[in-house]
Amino acid sequence: MTLVPIEDAADDRLADYVKLREVNLRRLLEEEHGLFIAEGDKVIRRAADAGYEPRSFLLAPRWLDSLQDVLQQWPDKPVYVVSEELAEQVTGFHVHRGALASYKRQATVPLDDLLQDGVRRIAIFDDIVDHTNVGAGFRAAAALGVDLVLVTPTCADPFYRRSIKVSMGTVFQVPWTRLQSWPGDLRRLQDHGYVAAAMALADDSITLDELADRRDEKLALIFGTEGHGLTPQVLRQADLTVRIPMAGGVDSLNVASSAAVAFYATRPRESGVR
Repeated sequence: MTLVPIEDAADDRLADYVKLREVNLRRLLEEEHGLFIAEGDKVIRRAADAGYEPRSFLLAPRWLDSLQDVLQQWPDKPVYVVSEELAEQVTGFHVHRGALASYKRQATVPLDDLLQDGVRRIAIFDDIVDHTNVGAGFRAAAALGVDLVLVTPTCADPFYRRSIKVSMGTVFQVPWTRLQSWPGDLRRLQDHGYVAAAMALADDSITLDELADRRDEKLALIFGTEGHGLTPQVLRQADLTVRIPMAGGVDSLNVASSAAVAFYATRPRESGVR
């Protein structure tokens, strides 16, 4: 391990970790340098296990022993050792787990390269702007047998720190890519044999139970932005509109909760998800 004790929050070597809560600043920095931030020992380990290469680590001393096996995989990568107080000064919030790492992003995989045999269930997150919802959606996808996640051009970044943390690192295990044309790319999925099912409250919608009873071999579930949902253009292009019946005077669920319910209801019965 290359241990580098640092005591100055203004040290340029900590630039990857500056102001992690400022979304616009982070988006520019992370896109420019092709990086993402993993927070917490479990997420750091899952990123490493998924094959991502670190740029550096930012750790409080108490994490050096428990993460030693991860750190030793890259003996040439700097491990910045800081107090938890200094970490808070740099990042702009209390890093209660005292462990961060900066990883290199991998090249985006084209959509057609991901539509391989065996990809039966696809989730599409359209213009979901809350990073917590994106992370929770990925966690549900990983847990409930979704083979591929697609995000539209205006959807929040699945590799933003908050998304990764909420997903508990499952963003690293579910294949995903960002669509370049929306809803134009929906036609490409349909051409590959996927039934496009838009989750929305609409007069002509079918229930989720009715969708599950169809047992479509290849299914793409589409979830819209918080508040306004899917656009009329997307709804027109979808094959089906689907609703989750509600009780108690509630009209709908949070988008991540809706996704989890839909993923479970439409899972292939032989998927291993019980």
